[in-house]
Amino acid sequence: MKKIFLMLFFPLTVYAQIEGVALWKLPVGGKVIGLPSVQAGSVVVLSEDKTVRAFSRQGHALWTYESAKELSPYITRSREGANYLCTAGGTLIALNRIGRELWRTDMKASPAGPILLGWDGRLFVPTDKSISCYTTAGRLLWYKNLEGSLAAAPRLDNRGGLIAALDTGELLHIDGFGKTAVTQLSETPALIISLAEAEPQEKGKKDEKLPVLILYKNGGLEVIGGEYPALPGLPAHPVGAANRNGRTAVALKDGQVILLSAEEGKILWAGKSGVAPAESGEDGQETAMIYDERGIYMLSKAGAAGFTEQGQRQWFIRIIGATAVPIFSDEGMLYSGGNDWYLYAYRLENRTLFRQESLYGPPPEGSYRLGLPFPERKDYSNRFSESELKTQFSRIDKALAEGRVGEQEKEFTAFLMEVAGSLRNSVKASQAKPPVQFRERIQAVRLLAVLGSQELIPFLADLFSYEPDPLVKAAAAEAIGAIGVDPEGLGMRAFSLEVLSPGLMKDESVLLAVASAVGDLCRFSGPPVMQAGSSILVALAGADKPPRVRNRALEEIKSLTR
Repeated sequence: MKKIFLMLFFPLTVYAQIEGVALWKLPVGGKVIGLPSVQAGSVVVLSEDKTVRAFSRQGHALWTYESAKELSPYITRSREGANYLCTAGGTLIALNRIGRELWRTDMKASPAGPILLGWDGRLFVPTDKSISCYTTAGRLLWYKNLEGSLAAAPRLDNRGGLIAALDTGELLHIDGFGKTAVTQLSETPALIISLAEAEPQEKGKKDEKLPVLILYKNGGLEVIGGEYPALPGLPAHPVGAANRNGRTAVALKDGQVILLSAEEGKILWAGKSGVAPAESGEDGQETAMIYDERGIYMLSKAGAAGFTEQGQRQWFIRIIGATAVPIFSDEGMLYSGGNDWYLYAYRLENRTLFRQESLYGPPPEGSYRLGLPFPERKDYSNRFSESELKTQFSRIDKALAEGRVGEQEKEFTAFLMEVAGSLRNSVKASQAKPPVQFRERIQAVRLLAVLGSQELIPFLADLFSYEPDPLVKAAAAEAIGAIGVDPEGLGMRAFSLEVLSPGLMKDESVLLAVASAVGDLCRFSGPPVMQAGSSILVALAGADKPPRVRNRALEEIKSLTR
């Protein structure tokens, strides 16, 4: 029987130890593996019976997904609510927010840490000997073979890339396009964490060396990059860390929680959590840390504790029989899986992390600035000749087929946008360069869809709205659907205006493309996109539409209700 003992602290009162009573508990068919994922009032857990389960914070079962193979203990949710997970054998799987499989791809190796998400939804997937980058649609953009094994799970660097440490003592800083800088450390670290503040890429210095805090197993601390004072050592082995506003909260093996300031070169406070972190589980995770505007939270299989940023312990909870590290939600809920095959939910705080009510997660903190137009050049006539376009398309096709786009991605997207929108003043096309034929423009749009960054959606929605050529317009719609995400609703609004506005002449090829794109967006994101998309599909299925369009719309509606 799983037991939880909850200690609550109130100002100027004596606390009492009580046996915690779960707000609810639900069976999960097996032991929970790995850290659960919370977002928008729901929790998703993986269990050893090869099943993914989602529950609302009120304890209602939302959906389940059954895998034919054993699951790896990592799950990550995107802003749009898509779920990314892996089998133990290395199959990367994407599920939409209602548990429907979107795609899968074979990585040929098991993951060695959580999947990390870039600013435009791209996936960074670590294995023991490599790091790969995929689009939201599962297309491989680049991969890096590592010279050693990962010593600590990679972390986001707050600038659109990630940092990783190898057992060789090397620190890797990899940007969003795979460009890598290597720093040799004095020894293998226990943890690494970026001290860089989130900042759009265009504001940062091109070759700026971002500061990284290195936490060694013996308690030593070191900052790589930037000018920082020497830091005092920690009194015990660090097992978890989180950074906010230049300060780092660290959980230690002896149960202490410490807040330190690298800029000031000192430990600001140390407090006893009341919970000694448990030994690492099968997923290697001992402790998770959360540091947000509410405070600092230490989460361990042995329990959890909450502190104010000033160091006052607010509460702590001891857990007996947990099979994985619990998770603490924005709504103040703690979710913990027990060895009795139940998921337990406890409300520990009435404070909630303020976010505008939405089914989406927080927006990205920066932009890769993909697809900026090329500066004006004198050789436009050659660059847009039929033979040169053929050469460039072949080059991009090959890089995509081999998963070696990497550092060429900005160049590729800028060139393709310029070709695709070469007749559009809205993308600052030069009036001096020769027009590009519609076939090449369509091919450029289709290649943009394969590159798959959601940062291309505004361009594609604009192209769809104002493009006079119906075939290029249709290609723009199909590209939005292929990318799959439309968190700002730009594509859906453009489709709605095209279909629902009275009096407009509507080309059949455009309407067919819109029906397919709306279906793709609804399948990827589920609600609330599905509600907006349904009205468009119903209109396309109307008696006033061409038979082919009606049939396509009805097929899409049927696919959404299966």
